[in-house]
Amino acid sequence: MQKAIAAPTSLVSAVRYFSHPDVSLAFLAGLRWPDGVTCPICGSKEQSFLKTRRIWKCKGCQKQFSVKLGTIFEDSPIGLEKWLPAIWLLVNAKNGISSYELGRALGVTQKTAWFMLHRIRLAMQTKTFNKFKGDVEVNETYIGGLARFMHKGDRKKTQASVPQHHRPSRAGVRRVHRRPPVLPWIGAGVHPQGH
Repeated sequence: MQKAIAAPTSLVSAVRYFSHPDVSLAFLAGLRWPDGVTCPICGSKEQSFLKTRRIWKCKGCQKQFSVKLGTIFEDSPIGLEKWLPAIWLLVNAKNGISSYELGRALGVTQKTAWFMLHRIRLAMQTKTFNKFKGDVEVNETYIGGLARFMHKGDRKKTQASVPQHHRPSRAGVRRVHRRPPVLPWIGAGVHPQGH
């Protein structure tokens, strides 16, 4: 793995800089673990790096992990060579950027660009790329007046929030008919170790 160097200053240099997977990995690892790689599962500082798969294996808990684990990049098949220029584009766009524009710039579909923008904006909103850990509380409430005075389509609207005391929280409005549709939204913001 290479050492991270100075960040790019233009879109062309960002695309060139992050096009090599080892450079992208080194850059993100340097941002995530400035004091050296730490196992996100057990917190051990002793691990070995598997170059062929670009992952680490912890010597403490014997688990394998990547730089994506526990971040907005987790569970995404999109490589860091697309994620990091997308972040650069969004942060440096004075008036924001549309999913169509991002898709054209990165060579991905509009749907993929929309997914990436939502995850990046979530990270910018919470000021972290990490998911919630520890004790996580989920509140749910139905909004609106009495059901008989509401339009049939609005009766199933619910608001769910994932607050953490003394830490940032997330909230969102979902149209649901039963519990399972809310669970993926909650799971997207909560680390597997959260409870």
